[in-house]
Amino acid sequence: MKNNKINVTQPFLPPLEEFQPYLEKIWESKNLTNGGQFHIEFEEKLAEHLGVSYLSLFTNGTIALITALQSLKIKGEVITTPYSFVATSHSLLWNEIKPVFVDIDPVTCNIDAKKIEAAITPRTSAILAVHCYGNPCDVDEIQKIADNYDLKVIYDAAHAFGVKCHCGSILNHGDLSIMSFHATKVFNTFEGGAIISKDLKSKTRIDQLKNFGIINETTVVATGINGKMSEFNAAIGLLQLSYIDGVIKERAIKDEYYRNKLSSVKGVRLLNNVAVVKNYAYFPIFITQEFPISRDKLFEKFQAKNINVRRYFYPLITEFQMYRDLTSAAKNNLENAFSVSRQILCLPLYSSLDISTMDEICNLILDQ
Repeated sequence: MKNNKINVTQPFLPPLEEFQPYLEKIWESKNLTNGGQFHIEFEEKLAEHLGVSYLSLFTNGTIALITALQSLKIKGEVITTPYSFVATSHSLLWNEIKPVFVDIDPVTCNIDAKKIEAAITPRTSAILAVHCYGNPCDVDEIQKIADNYDLKVIYDAAHAFGVKCHCGSILNHGDLSIMSFHATKVFNTFEGGAIISKDLKSKTRIDQLKNFGIINETTVVATGINGKMSEFNAAIGLLQLSYIDGVIKERAIKDEYYRNKLSSVKGVRLLNNVAVVKNYAYFPIFITQEFPISRDKLFEKFQAKNINVRRYFYPLITEFQMYRDLTSAAKNNLENAFSVSRQILCLPLYSSLDISTMDEICNLILDQ
């Protein structure tokens, strides 16, 4: 094992010399933001790559989430999952919306569509679901419920770059899908994000909202925000697009290697991703009661070896102090989410991860 710390993820970066021509064009144009040439080009090429019709680039995924809710004029209560990164529910609070947490399916780790209907009240306006670990939600059932109760559907697709389900890109489901291009994601622009919409009218409103609600020099129509992606981030995104297919192929090889090593270990459950096309964003394992030691003891053993596995997501959103008052009625109805959060470990996974390091990681599990 190398002396250097092994992180749970490592961002792919293209050769620096290939980025230099982009920087020279930015310096020459002096156009750093506000929809410059790289922003326009990246938006078009990214939409084509992902198989979506309308895409709006953002400075990050969190601002995209906040803006998506504003663009749909969501109010009241929104049904969502407790098993996610806090940005999902924070976006609701920023819009003064009450999150209503529903338990997850313990197999997929996504919101359990069968439990959504019981949480709907006259104040419910939308469902905010997460494609956890890039594993597609039950999109057909969620849409059926939304149609029956006249609800909007927003998908936090931060984990789902390039993922396809039974009918094509997972990003085409719901009213809006939100992406993150943070440094920890499969596809990164250092910082960045996007909203996927279905029609030009929706995209136009979203683009106005991410630019302070400005229509023109003399007209402001909404309380928008500064959510624009810079030319620097758009340029790195364009360059990353030429490498992303190869990056995902490398991640697939690592995923298969882990599965071959760990699939028969007693007390270790692997996630079965039901996507038709996967992106191998994470490699979560679940340490059950049959394993010789607890999840947290195993976590400590990894830490002692300078291997940064992550208990992702632990604790639940509903366990943070700021959410406890909001979730007192639901806390006893989240048994699956609570149980999974006490089992989860995400192992290191990135395209340049070497096999010798993977063997060291697997042996720490196998030797217990």
